[in-house]
Amino acid sequence: MSEKNPIVRFFGFIWRVIERLTKVLQVCIFLFVILLVFSAISNLSGRGIQIPESAALLVAPAGTLLEQTGGEPLDQALLEMQDGGIQTIVREVIESLRVAADDDRIKAVVLLPGNLTGGGLSKQQAIGDALEAFRETGKPVLAMADSYSQEQYYLAAHADEIYMHDFGLVLIEGFGYFKTYFADAIEKLKIDMNVFRVGEYKSFVEPFLRNDMSDNDREASRKWLEALWHAYKDDVTEARGITPESFDRYVNSLADVLETTDGDAGQAAVDMDLVDGLMTHQEFRNYMIDIVGASEDEPDTFARIDYRNYLAATSMTGEEVVSTEGNVAVIVASGEIVDGEAAPGTIGSATTARLIRQAANDEEIAAVVLRVDSPGGSMFASEILVDQLQVLKETGKPLVASMGSVAASGGYYISMVADEIWASETTISGSIGVGATYPTFQRSLDAIGIHVDGFGTTPLTGELSQVRELGDNARKLLDVSVRSAYDVFIDKVAESREMDRNRIEGIAQGRVWIGGDAFEIGLVDQIGGIDEAIASAAGMAGLEEGAYDVVYVERELSVGEQLLLQYARLLGALFSFEDAGGVAGLSGSIKNLLLTLDQELRVLKGWNDPRGIYYHCLCEIR
Repeated sequence: MSEKNPIVRFFGFIWRVIERLTKVLQVCIFLFVILLVFSAISNLSGRGIQIPESAALLVAPAGTLLEQTGGEPLDQALLEMQDGGIQTIVREVIESLRVAADDDRIKAVVLLPGNLTGGGLSKQQAIGDALEAFRETGKPVLAMADSYSQEQYYLAAHADEIYMHDFGLVLIEGFGYFKTYFADAIEKLKIDMNVFRVGEYKSFVEPFLRNDMSDNDREASRKWLEALWHAYKDDVTEARGITPESFDRYVNSLADVLETTDGDAGQAAVDMDLVDGLMTHQEFRNYMIDIVGASEDEPDTFARIDYRNYLAATSMTGEEVVSTEGNVAVIVASGEIVDGEAAPGTIGSATTARLIRQAANDEEIAAVVLRVDSPGGSMFASEILVDQLQVLKETGKPLVASMGSVAASGGYYISMVADEIWASETTISGSIGVGATYPTFQRSLDAIGIHVDGFGTTPLTGELSQVRELGDNARKLLDVSVRSAYDVFIDKVAESREMDRNRIEGIAQGRVWIGGDAFEIGLVDQIGGIDEAIASAAGMAGLEEGAYDVVYVERELSVGEQLLLQYARLLGALFSFEDAGGVAGLSGSIKNLLLTLDQELRVLKGWNDPRGIYYHCLCEIR
């Protein structure tokens, strides 16, 4: 057939060339525009980014709070340009607040959380602690938004003053643990989803088997979910100085509360002490002008600098701490664990192992902190990373694991080999269990008139084909493999934690534990954030406080990639949050739906384990 279609092949080749040239042209135009605008900005300012002599630090977290930016540099740059960034790196926010606390030019922080859409509670707590530390200098933190969602209000609660538009609403719904179940859809598509698992509470495979949540999953998850909610409520009520009873009344009886103000949600929030006042955008600008002064370029608004631009400006002029003894390296392991290479925001076994080797071979690095924020993933990839971490430990460098919002299943597996494990009170951890899925499509093919028949030379021949029913030999093979993987998991945890194997089995079975409980049962060593973990690693290495630098070991970007990201961030910061009201616009319902579906199917995208076996936990909250 191919010999009869040379013209089709020729034009197909021409089309592929044109398509590639178009992409190259788009990138070139994009770079040219960025360089042109950046040059104009630099010429106008004379010295690039300028920090006004009296200004507010503008902290406007957007999208999801992350430990590490996801995607390749070009993807990140396009997102920055399009939305002013739909990802917020927690350490950048914290660092900007730390530096600004000692900067006399920064008179206040203006917190605009209106574009924040999510992020684990431990990440919100880290930013909340940084806001509290800034307030201790005597400088005010003021929050403003059109409305406040639950995530947005948590950060706002740590401000000295909270303001909202008079048509706004503070909507706090509580935490939910919801999963999408596909059993009926799988049956209608006539797919046989062969599932193997070990662990009474290992529920990540249940969406393929059921249409609802199992009793075991509901029982085990209720404990850690309620612990998270209590932590949220305690933090907010303490920060705002309101009683838990008043908070509960607002959250649990919002409709009744609104009836007392004839449906005026803004006034209800004021009456319940959730916000301090209602303002239009211009009223807030005028209020801030009285505090920090007016902008030279825009006299109708206040002098300000976005936290990302502020970091760039201070890093260009600030003095670096010179390490005299050694550095503490931080390696961020964030996202799904997959086999092979992966972009930042996903833990690729090859990619992350390369970073671990880099830290092991760098003579200036005295200790390593592995920052884990992952629900797990591929068993094979997890094992490769554990092997590489063991090699790192053999160099004599201390290894400390610092758990973020989630370090469960495979996320726990790569943490357990550390000399010490730190977690926050609200870290979701544990989930020591194994699962495997192997779909076959013989019934789907039969339904459209496609049939498979034949024979092989051994009992196993063809039994693992996805166009045939899974055979008994293949089924036994997968079952044995999964049980063996579970035994490996249990044995390694017992060895790493120096605990009795039976004790580990009793707290395993795929069960999820909240950080505080994980500490009580011995799965983690200490409760604290990444700063405490870094200090501990430095102490293990014999480094004195103030005598070491903290360096993040990341994939080294080319000069072009660095420039691309720097210019895109600058432009995103300049053009995305010009309005002090704080909200650049809520996402449309279609966009939210697509994002939700993407979250549901995101796990499947990374399922590339060579043996189809996974250390994974579906333990996200909503």
